[in-house]
Amino acid sequence: MTIRTRKFLGAILLLVLATVWALLGMALAQMPWIAESGWRQAIYYVVVGMGWVLPAMPIVSWMQRPDRAKSNS
Repeated sequence: MTIRTRKFLGAILLLVLATVWALLGMALAQMPWIAESGWRQAIYYVVVGMGWVLPAMPIVSWMQRPDRAKSNS
């Protein structure tokens, strides 16, 4: 797979990841033990807002891998 194809697929995967992560984050934020406290909400949104980076890192590193050298056989 060429780097161009990996970057295209990786961009789509990152968009899907960000969308699903945001929707799940909003759904979980409605739980009573988070919704009843302003401090818990602030901590939750900071953690969830930064948390998508961890699953995105392998996608980005996969996207940036160089192409394999073609053999002249």
